[in-house]
Amino acid sequence: MLDASNLDYLILIFVAILCGLGIRASLGLAKQRWAMTYHHTMSYALLPPVTMVITTLISGNIALSLGMIGALSIVRFRNPVKNPFELVIFFALITIGIGIAVDVKFGILITVVVIIVIITAKKFDDFSKKRGKNLFSLSFEEGSNVHIIEVKALKAIDLLNDNKNLVQFFSSKNPISYNYRLIFSNKEEMNNLKKSIEANKDVENIEIRYAP
Repeated sequence: MLDASNLDYLILIFVAILCGLGIRASLGLAKQRWAMTYHHTMSYALLPPVTMVITTLISGNIALSLGMIGALSIVRFRNPVKNPFELVIFFALITIGIGIAVDVKFGILITVVVIIVIITAKKFDDFSKKRGKNLFSLSFEEGSNVHIIEVKALKAIDLLNDNKNLVQFFSSKNPISYNYRLIFSNKEEMNNLKKSIEANKDVENIEIRYAP
């Protein structure tokens, strides 16, 4: 049977796991679909307790700390990070693990702050959309389901050049071609844009890909 110290240590591990899953849940509420995969969920559940255990083991032991640094230096993460926010979340998970190892209140406090920031930003974004404004620009890398429209034209089209949803543009001289790619979270808004430009004689081709 576990003694009191081992039981307390086991409780801290479960607290670290719950903190990681709490951040995962907040990302789900914020519609960050890139964080809703099995691999991300397991990463959020395991990274804080693993960091906590490592911090606890090497604290106060210089020889063990140097040995652990040497052992961890051979670990390389080859998986590319999709966006800066994902990298920040990983740093937050590591910080939570360190915080719990030092004082469980620090780890819980960091978790609460991160969750509040994520959910508050989402609420402000939803509020701004109801007022007809977008607080944030759309991005392919955020894992959101977006509708894509690609337009090929013989001349530059001001309506597309000035559109806030334009994410890619390139032109060529031989043959003359102006190519636009725009993304929308609202299908109706994209269809309205299509109707506005399809009568333009300079538009050669319009290709639309709806989100699944």
